[in-house]
Amino acid sequence: MNMMDFNQFESFMKASFPDLTSKQSEQFRMMGSLYREWNAKINVISRKDMDGLYDHHVLHSLAIAKYLEERCPDIFEQMKSPDNSLSVLDLGTGGGFPGIPLAIMFPEVKFTLCDSIKKKTIVASGIAESLGLGNVTVINARAETLAPGFDYVVSRAVASLLDFYPWVKGKYSQGILYLKGGDINEEISELMQRFRLGKGTISTWPVGSWLEDNYFDGKFVINIL
Repeated sequence: MNMMDFNQFESFMKASFPDLTSKQSEQFRMMGSLYREWNAKINVISRKDMDGLYDHHVLHSLAIAKYLEERCPDIFEQMKSPDNSLSVLDLGTGGGFPGIPLAIMFPEVKFTLCDSIKKKTIVASGIAESLGLGNVTVINARAETLAPGFDYVVSRAVASLLDFYPWVKGKYSQGILYLKGGDINEEISELMQRFRLGKGTISTWPVGSWLEDNYFDGKFVINIL
């Protein structure tokens, strides 16, 4: 499944999420050319990895949606509901991952994409605008300056869990959905000890159970309640 083009991505998405709309498909299609255009001006994705945009970046981001559908179907349905009032913070969004793919998947959820590096937020903002994502706000700020009040926090391995957790502690009410690879068991046990997190507050889901590309070996969705 390596180096997927848009047609392969679209087929895979329709098989995974049969209620994907034509508008969502079109927004995902547009991402390909938009990221190439922006990346030529401001490099946010390594040039050699641009060919892997759909599998290594978009699908990796959407592993959070698949995790919710499989393990937390009530939350998945709530996010899909047209009358939800959920808010999600994507901290350390870089060029818009995982926030932009998730904002396409869940158009009724309000996403705040935050990064401390201004050039990255310029890219994320430009792409969200071109895609017509009215549910996305992009801000250039440091984590500690953000006000609390989000339902969920999402992020893609911007730091170790031990560093990341204090940045967002107290800023969310429902949970953290964190994309992370490597030897996560040691990190998780240290996090639980340091912050006295109770048994059952952290669960993990291997991304490779959905995406069979070797690239995802050892990568997980970590859910912290």
